[in-house]
Amino acid sequence: MSRAFVKESDGDVYEELPERPVSTHPNRVTRRGLQLIMAEIDRLQAALSVARSEDDELRFAELARDLRYWLARRANAEVVPPPEDNREVRFGHKVTIERDDGRRQTYRIVGEDEADPSKGLLSHVSPLAVGLFGRKVGATVTAGNNEAEIVKIETV
Repeated sequence: MSRAFVKESDGDVYEELPERPVSTHPNRVTRRGLQLIMAEIDRLQAALSVARSEDDELRFAELARDLRYWLARRANAEVVPPPEDNREVRFGHKVTIERDDGRRQTYRIVGEDEADPSKGLLSHVSPLAVGLFGRKVGATVTAGNNEAEIVKIETV
């Protein structure tokens, strides 16, 4: 067996960590999304220094891998300015939909790394966001296994 990617330290053996996959979609980000990327890079650089000073090789490898990911995301980030009007859904809009069962949900369409549906942040490449793009208030879209109506479009 090749030992090229195996590190032995104090009896523990671990293989070199695989790289984090970088999305093939355009890396569109909000201004806030870019700020979050920059903050994560700063955090990782500081943590990397600590791991280096503590001679924590595994932690250093994990942090270095994550830093490479975020540096790549910063390098190809395309900041999309907020939409100027609310006529139809675009990246950066806050959109309220009403589902068939009467539930209203509001999402802001953001970049992949900023997305967190539980906090109302929807990735621009998600099926729902893709279905919303270009639609106007009153339009019906597929939302999961059901349909929903767009009831409000807002600029944030």
